[in-house]
Amino acid sequence: MSDTITIRPAGRHEVPLVLDFIRELARYEHLEHEVSASEPELSEVLFGARPYAEVVFACSGDAPVGFALFFHNFSTFKGRPGIYLEDLYVRPQARGRGIGKRLLAHLARTAVARHCARLEWAVLDWNEPSIGFYRSLGAVPMNEWTVYRLTGDALALLAGSGPAQG
Repeated sequence: MSDTITIRPAGRHEVPLVLDFIRELARYEHLEHEVSASEPELSEVLFGARPYAEVVFACSGDAPVGFALFFHNFSTFKGRPGIYLEDLYVRPQARGRGIGKRLLAHLARTAVARHCARLEWAVLDWNEPSIGFYRSLGAVPMNEWTVYRLTGDALALLAGSGPAQG
């Protein structure tokens, strides 16, 4: 494995590789059963008329060994955009070489260049190695916040309920 690590954007032709990384991350997180993304869907949301997210690869030589998928969010309090890191994954054989830190540093530089107020992400409570790594970088948990999510039938039911009364 090469010692040279580069970070570069994913290309449309690499959607199958993006999906491979997503599946590998899902296996690591014991959530593979939740992956329903397809190559056509990812191609549209990453490279379609209105891209919703971006992907960068960390490459050892020419071989991608890690990836980050991110998108913009917004802080009304700051009045500025932020970057939300949805997925960060480094393949096991490439770990311990600072690749995760390089991916995060790339996103931090991207956030600064785009005048973002923050870089945020979520981590599973059981993932102590990642939590320790993030804390070592100066990241702090947002313990006073709880994430809520609507999916599937609950999302469809609310969407069909009409405008809110009030």
